Amino acid sequence: MKTLLLVDASSYLYRAYHALPDLRSHHNMPTGAIHGVLNMLRRLHKDYRADYSACVFDAKGKTFRDDIYPQYKAHRPSMPADLVMQIEPLHACIEAMGWPILTVGGVEADDVIGTLAKQAEAADMRCIISTGDKDIAQLVNAHITLVNTMNNDVLDEQRVCEKFGVRPAQMLDYLMLVGDSTDNIPGVEKVGPKTAVKWLSKYGSLENIIAHADDIKGVVGENLRKALDWFGIARKLVEIKCDVDLPVAIAELSPKPQDTKRLAALYEELSMKTALQELQRQDGMDNTTEQQQSAAVAYQTVLTEAELKEWVNRLNNAALVSIDTETTSLNPMEAKLVGISLSVESLHAAYLPLMHDYLDAPQQLEMTYVFDQLKPWLENGSKPKLGQNLKYDKHVFANHGIRLAGIEHDTLLQSYVLESHTPHNMDSMAQRHLNVKTVSYDEVTGKGAQRIAFNQVSVETATVYAAEDADVTLRLHQCLYPKIQTDTRQDYIYRYVEIPVMEILFEMERRGVLLDQQLLRQQSDELNEKLNRLEQQAFTITGQPFNLNSPRQIQEILFEQLKLPVIKKTPKGVPSTNEDVLQKLALDYPLPKILLDYRTLAKLKSTYADKLPQMINPKTGRVHTNYAQAVAVTGRLASSDPNLQNIPVRTAEGRRIREAFIAPPGNQIISADYSQIELRIMAHISQDQTLLNAFAAGEDIHRATASEIFALPPDEIDPEQRRYAKVINFGLIYGMSEYGLATQLGIDRSAARMYMDRYFSRYPGVADYMQRTREQANVNGFVETVLGRRLWLPDIHSTHGNRRQGAERAAINAPMQGTAADIIKLAMIAVRQWLSQTKLQSQLIMQVHDELVLEVPDHEVETVKSELPGYMCHVIDLDVPLLVEVGAGKNWEQAH
Repeated sequence: MKTLLLVDASSYLYRAYHALPDLRSHHNMPTGAIHGVLNMLRRLHKDYRADYSACVFDAKGKTFRDDIYPQYKAHRPSMPADLVMQIEPLHACIEAMGWPILTVGGVEADDVIGTLAKQAEAADMRCIISTGDKDIAQLVNAHITLVNTMNNDVLDEQRVCEKFGVRPAQMLDYLMLVGDSTDNIPGVEKVGPKTAVKWLSKYGSLENIIAHADDIKGVVGENLRKALDWFGIARKLVEIKCDVDLPVAIAELSPKPQDTKRLAALYEELSMKTALQELQRQDGMDNTTEQQQSAAVAYQTVLTEAELKEWVNRLNNAALVSIDTETTSLNPMEAKLVGISLSVESLHAAYLPLMHDYLDAPQQLEMTYVFDQLKPWLENGSKPKLGQNLKYDKHVFANHGIRLAGIEHDTLLQSYVLESHTPHNMDSMAQRHLNVKTVSYDEVTGKGAQRIAFNQVSVETATVYAAEDADVTLRLHQCLYPKIQTDTRQDYIYRYVEIPVMEILFEMERRGVLLDQQLLRQQSDELNEKLNRLEQQAFTITGQPFNLNSPRQIQEILFEQLKLPVIKKTPKGVPSTNEDVLQKLALDYPLPKILLDYRTLAKLKSTYADKLPQMINPKTGRVHTNYAQAVAVTGRLASSDPNLQNIPVRTAEGRRIREAFIAPPGNQIISADYSQIELRIMAHISQDQTLLNAFAAGEDIHRATASEIFALPPDEIDPEQRRYAKVINFGLIYGMSEYGLATQLGIDRSAARMYMDRYFSRYPGVADYMQRTREQANVNGFVETVLGRRLWLPDIHSTHGNRRQGAERAAINAPMQGTAADIIKLAMIAVRQWLSQTKLQSQLIMQVHDELVLEVPDHEVETVKSELPGYMCHVIDLDVPLLVEVGAGKNWEQAH
């Protein structure tokens, strides 16, 4: 099916003009709108391949709607002079890019688009309309789809229903009811979207609503009856005209070749440096691509047994092989192979398709035969392999009964070690390090509702995309790894921390965690009862029911009805109801406290009690989280699907969720948690003698700090003073300000300043460390962990005060968080090695913050409890002792 792509260019023109800053050329000509529209067109060209296309602009002068209703758009000011100046050069750029431009007098761009869309539908074409105008949703059907390039929203028939609450066929009636203030078209007075949706849901159409106008009571009913005579005019104003006499046919709208020289001259004239550089790069890459495609050895498709055997021989003789998989799913536990790509040297790559099953797909080798040939090499640990995020590929092969071995290098982890603050996806890395624009996944599969599965991508296209992945990964390794090797400490972190941890994370993900589904269902019911009680308490206070999940209704109740003080406003100027605001109000008023409790319990219920059972793998009966190794800039692991690190532990209800993480019969859960590890690292890094002495003596560090601050003997410190000291201890290592400390403790700023001054006078080494770290971060642009992991701070030289101060706070804390992350990773390696060497059956199943969680057979519990802390405490030499607290139980909460 052929595709027609239409751009509502006038709507984007105004949006770009208002959204972008006042950009200027070297001649001081405004260019902001030009930048915005051209960026949008480049994105469209990349995301949607079309046989025919056009940019449609409004023509100058009045339209037939002005004759029908003189007030139509009358309130709109004339086009700003700065925007008028950009029209002509914008048109020139668009034409140089190869886009046909259409303007038709007497009608609007919408009418031209509507006419072309209906012509395309009649010709059995697919039509994609790029617009930000909701009016055009009335055109949507099985052939016609809207895309908003500004926010990536795709409106097909289902999405229109979800967004507006009505079917596309009802959109015209909907618009006539609600009106359009943008175009100065009145609707039915006091009838907004909710009422319009309710009426159309009940009566089906405006015609039926009119037929039942007398049945609709109240003021809105009266207003509806007053508007009956208006609907005839309203329809002519709102309805898109789809029979415009056009100067061209769709067949004449084939995109023209881009005039690169003309476009470069225009970009030069308009001082569009980035666009010009991208154009020049693209021009160079196009030439390179042609050269690559002409090379006989480049990007081979392996379709015969002879070709596969040739590659197997090549793999067995290669010093390093880059490998990548194309699959059926992003879920590593479910993904199956569609194809495998391989590269042994630059521009010498191949794609081995296995499961492309579209109509007329070429004959592909049987998977069982391919595995027979490749499995010995894949499972050979002495055959070095390289990839980008090989943990995922390792899962994919495991799904087919193959244990991928010999993982020597991973470019994802190389990038993470070198520059943790940058994107680590292959496309970004290729652009950044190789100056190469790779073929993106979206380019070969499409986006949104138009996306196809990879097994439906043609083998020819898949070869270019997949083999390039393996090729570029190898070239990235050749660029990145030598940089790592220049620093022995970074090389150690990469080779002896991150690569081994990747293997351990694979095993933990594969193993999963057992859940008590019945207990979660019971907890869900209990949470539901508590939510209902809180809801009734809120209704009692307000004297009326309301939606506790609606910020708008909460705002009305709190600030209009109850007249509570406004703490903060949103960017739109209305009183905020976010968590910080409610916490402050909860100190003096009961309803905000109820709302906070309600939100906490509702999140527990939806995110964990209800969702966790749905995430259980039916084959294993367990949940299998994904540990992201290259996300947090500090080196910490991130957990998702489900997120095990965000389960609340400060409330009884949150801790009960952990009770559902259970050991199978004959086993127990063991939790081993580093105690106050970041404070111990602070003592080591700062070399503050008072802190060092306190930890060496095994003192309660918070009680010791309280003793220093309040000038009292430790045994005279009360719980409240210890709490103050705990907030100060942890707050200051996060760079907390006196305002932050005052807020945390509920005291005034002068008192907070006094406590901080006392703290730093008692711990001068900490104060020196903080000042020294700020200075080093400012000079180097990064700070380091004890092991030498570099933690970059992009905003440390920012002219924006808040960003710079945020970077300075991060600089103080990052060495401690980063060192703690390094230590827990070293502990994972040491514990796994111990379990393997001693042939214990106990297994690591979770890593959460500073905690390791194991599943341990009953007969090994005492051994693990007694020996595990030793292995965890001796993975690094610090000037303070590490302490690990160990617990065991039938579930995670009992063990913790």
